[in-house]
Amino acid sequence: MNLESPKVTVDKSSEYLFTALTDVKNFEKLMPDTISKFEVLGEDAFIFGLKGMPEIKLKMKEQTPNSKVVLGAASDKLPFTLTGNIISLEENKSEVQLLFEGQFNPMMAMMIKGPISKFIETLSQNMHKL
Repeated sequence: MNLESPKVTVDKSSEYLFTALTDVKNFEKLMPDTISKFEVLGEDAFIFGLKGMPEIKLKMKEQTPNSKVVLGAASDKLPFTLTGNIISLEENKSEVQLLFEGQFNPMMAMMIKGPISKFIETLSQNMHKL
């Protein structure tokens, strides 16, 4: 299952956004209002919970300076990645798009597609809070 957030333009440099997104503490600022738990588990991992959803642990998987940050599920039960692509538009203006890629059975995919789509859309819309 592959989902894409809308592209958002942020009045920050790609370098600033990359640095902010590689610091897992900053993901708390991006979370939706329905967050029920957020806990940093180390320099490269955090766990979060949204009301009505199981808690999810994310771990930093890959980084490409100033252009890409990839987080992945720390559990094999729900294998997925969340990729933040950053494109520099001007010195202090960048475009960010989040991509969700997961391996789920058709029933699970049908159940989580709506909530996950809304979740990554909210994360991208909150990029200006970084």
